[in-house]
Amino acid sequence: MSDETAVVGQISAGTYERRGNAPVDHVSAFELRNRQLARAAVESAQRVLVGRYRLASTAEGFDLLRGASQRFNIKLHTLADLVVRVEGPDAGAVRWFPRRPRLTAPALPGLGVAPAERQHGAVLTAALRRVLHITETGMGNVQLLEHGMLRMEKHIGLSREFTQFFAFVEDSTTSCAQAAQQCQQVTVKDVEAADIFDEGSRQAILQAGSRAAHSLPLTSPAGRVIGMISSHHEQRLPGLSEPQLATLASTGAAVGRWLHWHRQTVALDALEHLHAAAASAN
Repeated sequence: MSDETAVVGQISAGTYERRGNAPVDHVSAFELRNRQLARAAVESAQRVLVGRYRLASTAEGFDLLRGASQRFNIKLHTLADLVVRVEGPDAGAVRWFPRRPRLTAPALPGLGVAPAERQHGAVLTAALRRVLHITETGMGNVQLLEHGMLRMEKHIGLSREFTQFFAFVEDSTTSCAQAAQQCQQVTVKDVEAADIFDEGSRQAILQAGSRAAHSLPLTSPAGRVIGMISSHHEQRLPGLSEPQLATLASTGAAVGRWLHWHRQTVALDALEHLHAAAASAN
C-alpha cells in the first residue's frame, strides 16, 4: 500500500495519523488542509462509484479505487479525478470504452528514460531533472492539474515547509498558477520584489532559499495545460537565454504529449478494470 493510500484510508475510516508520539493536533495547518483536500477528491469518486454501481458502501468504492490504482501503478488521487471527470459508461455496458484506439507512446527526447522504464513517476522525475539541468539549478518541483488545482507530484532540493505550503495551488498569486492560466513560461527574476505573489507565498519561497523562479507549462497536443515544472534559484536571475527558453518549451511539449498519452491509455485501462471489477461485484 502506498503512503497516500494509507493516509487517505485512515482519514476515510475516521482515524488519525500520528507523527511519532505527537497526535494529529500538532500537525501543521497546511498538512491538515492537504489531507482534507486529498480526502475530498477521493470521497467524490467514492460517491460516484456508489451511485453508478449501487455499491453497499463508500468503503467498497474505496477498495475498488485502491485495487485499480495499485494494479496500474496510478496514484489514487489521479484515478479518483478521472472517475469524477470522465463520462461514465453506458448503462449495462460490458466495456467502458468499447471503441477506444490503442495509441503509441510518444518520444521523450533528452530525458534519458528507457522505454521499458517509462512509468509515470519515473517520467516526471526525469522531466524535472531535465528542466533543472537546463535552468542550471538544483531546486524545483512538478505539479499536475487535477480537480482544478495544481497538485505537487515531485520535488528536488525543497524544504518540507515549502512542499506542504504548495502541495495544492488554487489561487493565481503564484508564478506556477500564472503560467498555467496564460499557458506560457513565466520567469520571476526577483521573488522578493515581484508583485505576482501574495505575501504568504512569497515568504514560503524565500524561506526555502529561493530568490528567483521559472515555471514551464506541460501541454497536451491541443495546447491544454496538464501540469507545470518550476525551477527555483538561490540567486536573482537576469533572465533565461533564448536557447534555454526554446529547449524548455520543447521539453514541456514533449512531456505534455506523453502525459496526455498516459491519460488516454494506461489511465483509461485502469478505469476499464475498475468498471469490470465494480460490475462483477453486483
